[in-house]
Amino acid sequence: MKYSRQRELILNEVIDSKGHPTADEVYDDLKKTNPSLSLGTVYRNLTQLGKNGMLKKVNIPGDPVRFEANLTDHNHFICENCKKIIDINKDTVKFSEKLLAGQGFKVKSSHVILTGICKECQK
Repeated sequence: MKYSRQRELILNEVIDSKGHPTADEVYDDLKKTNPSLSLGTVYRNLTQLGKNGMLKKVNIPGDPVRFEANLTDHNHFICENCKKIIDINKDTVKFSEKLLAGQGFKVKSSHVILTGICKECQK
């Protein structure tokens, strides 16, 4: 993948967000300091960065596609109240794979989305 200043800005925006921004959120944040940046450029570059393994797409039913810089194998917890997406260690749901293995299944990959109320919203 060829270097471009805009691609670097977009990648750094996702990394610095420490979250799971949508393309629109990345665009809105970068547009403030880069007025010539277009939404199409953000979408194209996020897609390219995902295809090249520099970002991950996060697909949540009923939500726009989000992107993250955490490339480790993990799952997500979504707060039903504030809609925050929190990365959770894959080991927290390994029991499912072990249970299925005991029933003769061979799990090759999984992505679990847990929902509930986060610590902050419970206060």
